[in-house]
Amino acid sequence: MVATEQREGFIEAPGGRVWYKIVGDGPGVPLLLLHGGPGVGHDYLEPLEVLGNDRPVVFYDQLGCGKSDIPDDTSLWHIDRFVQEVDSVREALGLDRVHLFGQSWGGFLAIEYMVTAKPKGIVSLTLASTGASVSAYLAGARELIKHLPDDVQHTIARCEEAGDTQSLEYQAASMAFYQKHLCNLQPWPPASLRSMANAAGSPVYGIMWGPSEFECTGTLSSWERADRLGEINVPTLITSGRDDEMVPALQEQMRDAIPNSEWVLFENSSHSAHAEEADEFARVLRAFLARTEAA
Repeated sequence: MVATEQREGFIEAPGGRVWYKIVGDGPGVPLLLLHGGPGVGHDYLEPLEVLGNDRPVVFYDQLGCGKSDIPDDTSLWHIDRFVQEVDSVREALGLDRVHLFGQSWGGFLAIEYMVTAKPKGIVSLTLASTGASVSAYLAGARELIKHLPDDVQHTIARCEEAGDTQSLEYQAASMAFYQKHLCNLQPWPPASLRSMANAAGSPVYGIMWGPSEFECTGTLSSWERADRLGEINVPTLITSGRDDEMVPALQEQMRDAIPNSEWVLFENSSHSAHAEEADEFARVLRAFLARTEAA
């Protein structure tokens, strides 16, 4: 059952206002969600509203997407500003003690927040379908492309060589990758489609990442934090899907480097285990959060 208690509003953050929604009023420590993209918005994480029966679940659209402001100032689109935004959200909502959840790019952001801001009051960390190295992620994604149909591989290679990554042909070839390694549900859930629409209407993805999931040309292209994972000092749950674009080697790297961490692999999922195996994902996350609070 999804929690019915909801409240929403706006928060002043560096660069503009960000929209938030809190679902549920259970007695547990609040869960703060950092969505992926960058620039897709919170929508695709809505399956996690079920956890609102146990605790407040805090969603927000990062600046530049969804219901938040979308400023014209391109200098805003760098990871340091998003780290500051996390603190703005926590301060405005009184989240002194909180479970932190980061999915995909949101996991990059969560790692950056933990190792650079050294925040207090983080009860636990969940890193869902993410990694700590852009270069390692891209290497894994390129290996996955090799298992796509030959015509798809050739189209991707030809368009990238010609600099034609905005063409419909390239976008169609990219979708073959997305349907196998981003979300394997057919059709995609409405919430996921809303997030894709957010990304299409936002400048953030192109500036911070690039033209596709497997071509990073933006401000995140040099992001590497694998050598600092040992600085994370809270209980950490790592999750991923068997067919995830974030390949198992990335999860093993984080599990081996982060003290007091564990990794759960969802066998029937890709990059969206929270939606593809929603009930089991919620069960695993709920048990982890309760266990860390009890400890």
